[in-house]
Amino acid sequence: MRLFAPLYDRALTWARHPRAPRYLAALSFAESSFFPVPPDVMLVPMALAQPQRAWRLAWLTTWASVLGGLAGYLIGWLAFAAIEPWLRGSSYWPAYQQAVAWFDAWGAWAVFVAGFSPIPYKVFTIAAGALAMPLLPFALASLVGRGARFFLVAALMRWGGARMEPLLRRHIDRIGWAVVGLVVVGGAIWYGLH
Repeated sequence: MRLFAPLYDRALTWARHPRAPRYLAALSFAESSFFPVPPDVMLVPMALAQPQRAWRLAWLTTWASVLGGLAGYLIGWLAFAAIEPWLRGSSYWPAYQQAVAWFDAWGAWAVFVAGFSPIPYKVFTIAAGALAMPLLPFALASLVGRGARFFLVAALMRWGGARMEPLLRRHIDRIGWAVVGLVVVGGAIWYGLH
């Protein structure tokens, strides 16, 4: 079933839109404080469509994400009492509790790991604010973690560029269905453990 190939083609078309960098910045900001979709879903096709702009796009994504992380920090610092009931009822509550435990154990390193990995970074930004983590270590760990992640993505797209695009195009449906399968298996394991 060819579901992902048309989506991939559309993503590449949108990636070439003149306003795409603004949308990438907005998504990067929002994802760091409240939105569930990671900016990689826009950064990858944009860097793939225009490999010569990959570094600029990585910088844009990094800075917008760090600014969004600071917004998440402010949410945790100023409004945690207001969002805590919602957070407790959401699927993010276990991740929040894990973030608090990681802060106790590793401090700013927890922000770095969350910034680089697929762990929900927004949970760590809010937890950092709620726990009144010192702002400078938070901002530096965010900058290094997010920057490392987005520059790695940009480097892979720039390196692969024109060679990678036809290969991805040819196998995108298999890759898409494999990712769906991994998400389903991961979800089943997660809910089985809890």
